[in-house]
Amino acid sequence: MEKRSVISIVLKAHLPFIPRDEGRRASREELRFFETLSETYLPLLEVLGRLDADNVPFRLGVSLSPSFCHLLSDENLLKKYLDYTDKQIEFGRQEEERTRGQEDLHALVRFYSNLVMDRRISFTERYEGNILKSLDYFQKKGKVEILATAATNAFLPFFCTIPETVQAQLEAGLASYRGNFGRQPQGFWLPELGWTAALDGHLRSYNFGYTIVESHGLVFGNPPAEKGTFYPVKTPAGIFIFARDYRAGEEYRAAWSPFYRDNDRDAGYDLPAGVLGPFISADGGRSRTGYKYYRISGGKGEKLLYDPAAAGRQAADEARRFLDGSAARLASAALLMDEQTAGLRPVSLCVFDADDFGRFWYEGPAFIETLFREGARRDDLQFMNPAEYLYRQKSGFQILTPEFSSAGINGYAQTWLDASNDWIYRHLFRASDRMVEMAERFSDDSGLRERALNQAARELLLAEASDWPRMMYGEGNSGIVPVNSESGFPPGFARNRMEEHLRNFTTIYEALGSNYISTEWLTGLEKKHNIFPEINYRIFRRKK
Repeated sequence: MEKRSVISIVLKAHLPFIPRDEGRRASREELRFFETLSETYLPLLEVLGRLDADNVPFRLGVSLSPSFCHLLSDENLLKKYLDYTDKQIEFGRQEEERTRGQEDLHALVRFYSNLVMDRRISFTERYEGNILKSLDYFQKKGKVEILATAATNAFLPFFCTIPETVQAQLEAGLASYRGNFGRQPQGFWLPELGWTAALDGHLRSYNFGYTIVESHGLVFGNPPAEKGTFYPVKTPAGIFIFARDYRAGEEYRAAWSPFYRDNDRDAGYDLPAGVLGPFISADGGRSRTGYKYYRISGGKGEKLLYDPAAAGRQAADEARRFLDGSAARLASAALLMDEQTAGLRPVSLCVFDADDFGRFWYEGPAFIETLFREGARRDDLQFMNPAEYLYRQKSGFQILTPEFSSAGINGYAQTWLDASNDWIYRHLFRASDRMVEMAERFSDDSGLRERALNQAARELLLAEASDWPRMMYGEGNSGIVPVNSESGFPPGFARNRMEEHLRNFTTIYEALGSNYISTEWLTGLEKKHNIFPEINYRIFRRKK
């Protein structure tokens, strides 16, 4: 009997670009990247490796942003990452000595210490320091599908009035994908799930096969989706559209337990400065160690030690409940779909931030592993990647245009456009117009001027990242908690980063206008903001 219902899981893997820093002390941005690598992507690869070795038929979609791919390939940053893990190992040795005689705490310290050493060895030897190559290994086996996305995670609907900007974001993103994986992607990840009808033609012109929108994008489409969010549709331009399963996201968020690790509580802030060793700076500054000893508090002021085994069992139970809930929901959808068109299989497309399974939820990898192992034993469910699912569906695609929609607060771009961040767009639009002007005016230039134009393109793309307005959202607005409240970045961080890129862009624009640019300044900027090394500023030229 053929399994009817399908679950498709897609993880969003993104971090904004980090400027190159030759200093020995890691910045906040670099520490966030190190934590993400250690607690999300290395555990994910370990899970995929175990599933593959046991012949479990897993399928997983991953959207890898070009800026994150750059970080994973930056030799200077990866060297700093190894220095960071060495500090963790040294700290672990000190903690083992400090906790002798405290049996339970000592065992937990040893657990972390061994884990750090094992993952350092895996990173350098098993994965050869190349996370992208390791993920592509599973893509070549047909078990992972890597989706392409825009160059710097720009919120594309806001730039559709300047088509050259959307064009540049897509071309730079596609060039990055081909450079990393050597193939044409089938799926395109809409940054922040931001969709507007004007993107239909853009995606078609770059030969993408499908994309994903928020649930209400299909429910309120023109015309509304007859099969709701459980079956893809087709746009007038021929792009297939999946909708995120809203209920799956809600069920995942409900999966919480006091047994889980308290990720916000780190020994680097709990312990006296005198025992922090490599994680205390000369000026007394503290940073996270990765050693987190407590589980989520069971009550006010209660401090209970974390038990990895108990937390893992709890995560496995949550995965089974998640599967049961998905199966029941899909079975109901299958009955309704059979009434309309026999033979169609409903799909629950589950979209998550990859960090939700590791850095934010330590037990997340155990949840993922249990999903695939338990799903393989069921007759009513199977896992597919989005492209694989489309290949197996031969008919029944309704033609419609999804409604304008996005992820974030309230689902209609509020996170990226409110009183705290709306001021940025007049500057971005002006810079975009100027970039198009320069691309047309200096279309055949070479040498120093070409280098300057390429750097101007980089600076504009970096300024367009959706991360900056998202992090600004709510800053200074009474009663609203900034979206980046967990990140540890101070107020004004995102504004300063975006203004820096725009300031660099404007300097280049004015220098080209006066026919003079400092070679020394440009060389320093190229080293600091070294993303997209093969970029060609002509991607901003108007299409003839």
